[in-house]
Amino acid sequence: MTAATFRNTLLTPPDLAPDMELVMRVPPMPRDSNGNGDIFGGWIMSQVDLAGSVLPARIARGRIATVAVKEFVFRSAVSVGDLLSFYCRVEAIGNTSITVHVEVWAERRPSDPHLVKVTEARVTYVATDNEGRPRPIPKETTP
Repeated sequence: MTAATFRNTLLTPPDLAPDMELVMRVPPMPRDSNGNGDIFGGWIMSQVDLAGSVLPARIARGRIATVAVKEFVFRSAVSVGDLLSFYCRVEAIGNTSITVHVEVWAERRPSDPHLVKVTEARVTYVATDNEGRPRPIPKETTP
């Protein structure tokens, strides 16, 4: 398999919605795992929060804060050795808030690579001013 073939067939999940954007990739490390070698759910949640904030921060043109996790589904365990890819899309833009759908895919088994969707979440962020109060989303950034 050539590097180009690998990129085209594995790095983008075949059933990924076309409006999902790759915003982050990270390999979990041994320090992120429990005694069985599974990655802690809380570590995955923190990575989802980081990845999910990328698009809202661009749209809000500044500071944002997580205000709600509307859904969080762990579909499959994550192990040391997986490479996690975080894909996001904006689902809604309000006056001060932005809701994002996040999908996490694991690349597994380098000798026979394949992708597995391991986590999905819906997270809402609010644009804030320097004092942490909600502020309007700039209108020129909304679609």
